[in-house]
Amino acid sequence: MLVLVAPGQGAQTPGFLTPWLELPGAADRVAAWSDAIGLDLAHYGTQADADAIRDTAVAQPLLVAAGILSAAALGDTAPGAVAGHSVGEFTAASFAGILDDTAALTLVRKRGLAMADAAAVTETGMSALLGGDPEVSVAHLEKLGLTPANVNGAGQIVAAGTLEQLAALAEDKPEGVRKVVALKVAGAFHTHHMAPAVDALAKAAADVTPADPRITYVSNKDGQAVATGAEVLDRLVGQVANPVRWDLCMETFKELGVTALLEVCPGGTLTGLAKRALPGVKTLALKTPDDLDAARELIAEHADA
Repeated sequence: MLVLVAPGQGAQTPGFLTPWLELPGAADRVAAWSDAIGLDLAHYGTQADADAIRDTAVAQPLLVAAGILSAAALGDTAPGAVAGHSVGEFTAASFAGILDDTAALTLVRKRGLAMADAAAVTETGMSALLGGDPEVSVAHLEKLGLTPANVNGAGQIVAAGTLEQLAALAEDKPEGVRKVVALKVAGAFHTHHMAPAVDALAKAAADVTPADPRITYVSNKDGQAVATGAEVLDRLVGQVANPVRWDLCMETFKELGVTALLEVCPGGTLTGLAKRALPGVKTLALKTPDDLDAARELIAEHADA
């Protein structure tokens, strides 16, 4: 059984979209999406520097566009389940047929703008804790006033809060934590700092009519499969200000009997977590079109008939 997953913000790097735009029809498709959402995705994915694509309002639609584009390049596939990390949930909603591509990108563009506005109120950010005991780390974060915004499994928790709180964390790591790494994001996502963005996204989502998932869709909220498009959309809105429980998503993958995990462009983060948390599960990350042949072989071996 194959699960198709999509990474979240921070996975982007300058120029990562360049080789994908060389595929037949890709540039035209991205141009149409760009017109629909009022953002030059091709420019940001090929020419913009790291600071420009760190902007939340840019990074989020850029990541979703790249995920959809790279998945389409695989051709027909039948994953047993789909999931995405944070904004990657919108990519996964497209995979599952809950949102069409343009609707997913339009909504995520509004999400990014609303989250950027919320992040501008206070200087905030996120840092990954590598290693340590989760219970010890969470208690330490709460002592510092930080939120465990991403509980990623495989010994990784992402803390979110003000820059001052994150600086204190860097100086005072929880017991057992090897390293604290600042992430390439512009705010304390999935915390109370994002409450204004929830309201803005809810208004935008009111104009969207989702379909029920045609593939098992695993939610960041609690790692559970969600049966209706309406509930998926409701969760996508609320998740902006609530922690991502990727650890629970991976527990569900185990329960579903997943044997392979394929991460769409710009892949790497989620496959890294899976290698540590899902022993025995084959993993592959789509970084460039050079990875497509290996991905198709993985699909042929593990996807549903």
